[in-house]
Amino acid sequence: MPSPADPPLPEKPLLLIVDDDPLISDTLGLALGSSFEVVGSHSRAHCTQLLRQLRRAPELALVDLGLPPLPHRPDEGFALISELLQISPEIGIVVLSGQSDEDNARHARTLGAADFVAKPCHPGDLQEILLRALSFRAVDTTLRRDASRGDTVLPRPSLIGESPTIQKLRTQLRQFAELPYPVLIEGESGSGKDIVATACLHRDTRRGNKPFFALNCAAISPSLVEPTLFGYAKGAFTGAASAKSGYFEDASDGTLFLDEIGELPLELQAKLLRVLENGEYQRVGETQKRVSRARIVAATNRDLRKEIRAGNFRADLYHRLSVFSVNVPPLREMNGDKLLLLDHFRELYAAQTGQTAFSLSGEGQAFWLRYPFPGNVRELRNIVIRLTAKYAGKTVSGKELEPEFDLQDELLPEPPVSAAPADAGAAGRSAIEEAVRRLQQREPFNLDRLLDETERGYIDAALKLAHGNVSRAARLLGINRTTLYNRMEASQPHVSAAKKI
Repeated sequence: MPSPADPPLPEKPLLLIVDDDPLISDTLGLALGSSFEVVGSHSRAHCTQLLRQLRRAPELALVDLGLPPLPHRPDEGFALISELLQISPEIGIVVLSGQSDEDNARHARTLGAADFVAKPCHPGDLQEILLRALSFRAVDTTLRRDASRGDTVLPRPSLIGESPTIQKLRTQLRQFAELPYPVLIEGESGSGKDIVATACLHRDTRRGNKPFFALNCAAISPSLVEPTLFGYAKGAFTGAASAKSGYFEDASDGTLFLDEIGELPLELQAKLLRVLENGEYQRVGETQKRVSRARIVAATNRDLRKEIRAGNFRADLYHRLSVFSVNVPPLREMNGDKLLLLDHFRELYAAQTGQTAFSLSGEGQAFWLRYPFPGNVRELRNIVIRLTAKYAGKTVSGKELEPEFDLQDELLPEPPVSAAPADAGAAGRSAIEEAVRRLQQREPFNLDRLLDETERGYIDAALKLAHGNVSRAARLLGINRTTLYNRMEASQPHVSAAKKI
């Protein structure tokens, strides 16, 4: 037992395990407990609530896709990946699932998961994967932490790219980066809105030596937003043993970054509006007025105009926040910048892990340029991390690259199309004649049974042509993947009754 004079032991990395099977959660918790401090959750709703209560954010999350209330489909798991990254952008996510469809793996990685591991998996192998994800995450965390400072030996994050869309964004930012007015940054998840806020609108301006404070509005309990932003007086609420300043005060004449501003509750939007109007605010439990000089930068991946129409966001607050607004472009609009980002991340991770950078073959580069990266820069970065781990010092071919992509229609071989009937009208008449013939028969007829059999036949045929790949089968049928899952469960209840483990 350590004596009081001994230095405190370093904290283990915090690992969040999300699985609705307690046996799996408990087994993994015991197996991984030597390397991680483990907390468990059993559902998406419980997990997001738990995250806001933990004293520190988990470094890693191990997520099962098949969560309740839909244990036979990956929908809840996919939604949880997005929510985890919204609440804690720095978290490293590894998906562990019995739903080993490679297309699910690709889609999970597109959403931001670092890796996908099929059950069953040996605990030692899983621990190695988690530790590898942790080592790469450490580089990203350092870069994020030092984004607003100039004292890091690592390359400082900034906008990378020479495409017209990035050049336009740079021009916009130069026009008002030094002005004191609010800026609203809009863009898809994973597009790099935080880099625009930390680097372009703070670090690289005259405020670069002033304080920078950031609040993720999705990551904090609504009851804590007000005291966090405005501070509180001693005794203002249970647990307020002493007075404390808030971010508006601590930011002084620096920058206050409000990420995921669309998640801010309506009642708090009114209080934020008052600060933006005249700079005045009060600590919780005080009547004394204070004045903020901080420059406000907000970011969102939501369409706030739609949120206003839905009654979820105040129009007056939107207009105050968007005195200046910029849209960070999705990666699919950045053309050759995909290769510049590839070079940046592969050199960065190779240097930080002591490995030789991989390269892409000519076919691989062409494939890289054609891929639209629906998960944007975050997806590209995670792909580079996996390629660095798998192919350090090697040349990656198009065939080796393909499993990393959540392939879109234009990157897949076109399914064989049968010749269209020469006369569509004749085909229609033939179908009617067949229906008349069947209805005139004396045998019992049931339209529901016929439609069910026809649908089941088409589903089975599409799955056969797609070699079991659900997403490709859905494309063949002209429906989305969720609809196909629903129809598969409805037409084959015996298949979906047992959860695959």
